[in-house]
Amino acid sequence: MTTGTPPPTAQRRSRARTFIPLAVAAWAVLEIWLLTVVADVAGGFTVLLLLIGGVVLGAVVMKSAGRRAFRNLTETLQRMPGQPGAGAASPAAAPSGSKGNGFLMLGGLLIMIPGLISDVAGLLLLVPPVRAMLGRLAEKSLERRMRTATPGSFSDAFQQARIHRPDGKVVQGEVVRDTDSQPDENPRPPLTP
Repeated sequence: MTTGTPPPTAQRRSRARTFIPLAVAAWAVLEIWLLTVVADVAGGFTVLLLLIGGVVLGAVVMKSAGRRAFRNLTETLQRMPGQPGAGAASPAAAPSGSKGNGFLMLGGLLIMIPGLISDVAGLLLLVPPVRAMLGRLAEKSLERRMRTATPGSFSDAFQQARIHRPDGKVVQGEVVRDTDSQPDENPRPPLTP
């Protein structure tokens, strides 16, 4: 007996979902191998000191970058129009040194992760010209993706998710309000800030 519904089709797995776990596994194996090579050459105590130093240095870098980002956010919010002491400066003008906080935090995180490759990558992110170059690349990539994106595609996805039932059927309808009823005798007061 047939039900009239098509058989479920298996969704094709994207390349990213296939290769990212493999890349992470290869990276972990390479990190462990490098740590064993360094332990053979310099000793296990040296590797332990390197790992502890990486955690401490990474925590210091992340803490300072987080404080700097919070300070920049506070300064930006204080310059917003309508705030006491707000000048004529545009709120969009970023304070000096505000660029690269995300890359500084990422660098600190990479330094904290045990391993030599991640430590080198984290230390490279601490160099200002490297952060500036990566920031420009990220901006160009984001601009390119925004240009190729179709207008409304993100909101359309939410709209479709909202009006479809879990079984895939669309529920059509409209809201009908009963306008013949009497308004409340004691309406609620408006919310005040």
